[in-house]
Amino acid sequence: MKKLKDQDIRKILFNYLHEKHSDDSRIINELGVLHGQSRVDVAVVNGNLHGYEIKSESDTLDRLISQMEDYNKVFDTVTLVIQRTHLNKIRGIIPKWWGIKLVTYFNNKYHLRTIRKGKQNPSLSTESICYFLWREEALDILKNKGLQKGYLSKPREEIYIKLCESLDDKELKDIICQKLKHRENWRTVEKLALSDD
Repeated sequence: MKKLKDQDIRKILFNYLHEKHSDDSRIINELGVLHGQSRVDVAVVNGNLHGYEIKSESDTLDRLISQMEDYNKVFDTVTLVIQRTHLNKIRGIIPKWWGIKLVTYFNNKYHLRTIRKGKQNPSLSTESICYFLWREEALDILKNKGLQKGYLSKPREEIYIKLCESLDDKELKDIICQKLKHRENWRTVEKLALSDD
């Protein structure tokens, strides 16, 4: 198997995700986490938030610990997509609930083989999930609930806290997923070319 770059694996992953998920899911390239503190390689948003982090042969695992801390706050499930080089190392680093997919090559085609199926995140932070919202989106939620009084000029962090105090976790997360799924004017490219070129 030839040495793959991040972009090569990303294309394989995008093809896999487009085959797996319905049109009701949104696949996002390079989604900022906690206002850009980290950036997950690919996210899938439907009723849940699923993060995919790619580590190619040429990548080091130096940033994985800090990325892991951030992803653990906001994603329902996380899958690490790797090449064989990293397989033994990552098992002792990532949480047991993270999934692992290995890039393989057979029948003249690349595949993603499931090494470990991901499980549900046991420690989501609803306030951290709010950080996916732009300020206007967060304010819009308050307005729809009639809770905007005194918050129109507040910084976004205070709006997030108000949302967490006023809505239950499931309702708020569902609304955030809907906002992400229907958001326009992304600052990042959502789709990559899906050809094998």
